[in-house]
Amino acid sequence: MSDGEAITGSFNEVSQPAGPFAIAHADTAHFDTAHFDTAGTTRRAFVAGSASFFGLAVASPMAFADELSLDEALSPRVLGQSDAPIHVAEYYSMTCGHCADFHNNTFPKVKARLIDEGIVRFEMRPFPLDGLALRAHALARAVPESKFFAMVKMLLAKHAVWVRAEDPIAELQKMARLAGVNADIFNAVMRNRPLLEGLVAQRQIGIDKWGVSSTPSFVVNDDLLISGNKNYDDFAEALSAFGA
Repeated sequence: MSDGEAITGSFNEVSQPAGPFAIAHADTAHFDTAHFDTAGTTRRAFVAGSASFFGLAVASPMAFADELSLDEALSPRVLGQSDAPIHVAEYYSMTCGHCADFHNNTFPKVKARLIDEGIVRFEMRPFPLDGLALRAHALARAVPESKFFAMVKMLLAKHAVWVRAEDPIAELQKMARLAGVNADIFNAVMRNRPLLEGLVAQRQIGIDKWGVSSTPSFVVNDDLLISGNKNYDDFAEALSAFGA
């Protein structure tokens, strides 16, 4: 499919060392985080500046609970007014290049013209295509809910940097540092089996209920499934039947 990335394989064994959710480049239980030290004025300025750009203030590790609340982590992530006439639920994967393209190029217009204007209520639902995507989704769910969309924006804007890295988990941890997620919390999130399994379960709902088979896919008002990366005009046209 030219404008979406299709699912492949089975996603039943989340925490096993082999299979589609395995991480080939790094053992998430044994990170050497010394080289992520942010000591030094230049490094601190870089981290603060980058985080500020994406709306992620560098937070104290105390801003993150020692034990992640599963209900909070898996609760819906929604932008827009509760009474907006159109509800769009996007199934996306953090490692999907088409998802990154949609969010980097089309979504800013969707937000400005449809979400901010009270026409669309936009929800993001995880649909990880591989083990790296699953861990990135878990990271985004581990930050305070108010910072979720800023974290997703940063990860998708820097998509090529960490997805294509020789050690993508190490690069993902660098992204986490920008949001104030320290090494201990990052490692705990990467190994949080209930959270990982909960994200996979949400993915499975997309398959079972809506027949989602590629990313990005959009469910509109629990009625219409739109598949594939769209430019703004095509996306708005698809929503026009619902009043957009």
